Amino acid sequence: MRIGFDAKRAFTNNTGLGNYSRDTIRILSKSFKEDFYLYTPKKSDNQRLNFTKDRLNIHIRTPKNIFNRLLSSYWRSKTILKDLIKDKIDIYHGLSHEIPIGIEQTNIKSVVTIHDLIYLRYPKLFSSIDRKIYDKKFRSACIRANSIIAVSEQTKQDIISFFKIPEEKIQVIYQGCSTIFQQEIDKQEIHKVNEKYNVFNNFLIYVGTIEERKNLLTLLQSLKQLPRHNLIIIGDGKKYKQECMRYIKENNLEQRINVLSGLTLHEMACMYQQAQILIYPSLFEGFGIPIIEALFSKTPVITSKGGCFHEAGGPDSIYIDPKSSEEIVTAIKNIDKDKDLREKMINNGHNYVQKFTDEKIATNLMKFYKSLI
Repeated sequence: MRIGFDAKRAFTNNTGLGNYSRDTIRILSKSFKEDFYLYTPKKSDNQRLNFTKDRLNIHIRTPKNIFNRLLSSYWRSKTILKDLIKDKIDIYHGLSHEIPIGIEQTNIKSVVTIHDLIYLRYPKLFSSIDRKIYDKKFRSACIRANSIIAVSEQTKQDIISFFKIPEEKIQVIYQGCSTIFQQEIDKQEIHKVNEKYNVFNNFLIYVGTIEERKNLLTLLQSLKQLPRHNLIIIGDGKKYKQECMRYIKENNLEQRINVLSGLTLHEMACMYQQAQILIYPSLFEGFGIPIIEALFSKTPVITSKGGCFHEAGGPDSIYIDPKSSEEIVTAIKNIDKDKDLREKMINNGHNYVQKFTDEKIATNLMKFYKSLI
């Protein structure tokens, strides 16, 4: 079986959609002997794709003629079909909300992964032009694809509710995370990272883009009520980040907060494994990868009530109203003072997150692909 992937974000995006694309390609090509074709407008020297170099069942494809190279978006959405047919692709998987126009008129089976429909739930967070583009692409892909993968039950219900797609066309297949978060890291390696970034002895951790939906400001308001706690923020942003940085300065929190970005996955794993608690107060997500990264790292998790968060965090994480700094403070204090609660969260959380291992996700994906053929 020959499986093609829309691999643009695997090569160009180092956050959520890129990680999902790379992890999907990595675990499938490692677990199965099928041929996997990665279609990307251009290659890159992304070190997170080093695994592709020694796997004979991975084939990278880029536009061949000048026209398609210059108009790579058109190639990716339309003329790529000629390449798929030439490569005798059996299944084409759009890893991030899109599939080529006209693929439904070929013999190639098509799958699209929908991560979330946040632009419909929180339209004020997006420009009108972005909302129109997303709606056209996402809705069209869901209608035309042979089948849809939703990354959570929450996303599945949103697809049904907003797009009126039949439930039987949608399969929930959870995503995982890099194996680096699933391995215990040597203490000397952690020490090197600590020296590089001047890490606190004890700290809470926040991981995610610094944008309004991720709700970092409420966490900062909570920290103001916890004078003995430090916080490491891993993420970057624009306008909302500036608002958060102003709050940090105005409330004299600079000495207790370290804002980092551009870390390698190895460095992030070092941070997780020594953090006291991951605080993830997002208002809404398609899934919430930092939650399972923390659970694999044996780090307790405090995250938001409702949505997909319980799917990622399991029964032993603590769930709070993300807009309530008081609830966040109470949850942190409860974990601090109750060693038995902390150990329960660590052990039960680590057991729960085993449902997101590479092997289980790869098996679920391949079973899904074979059902289409």
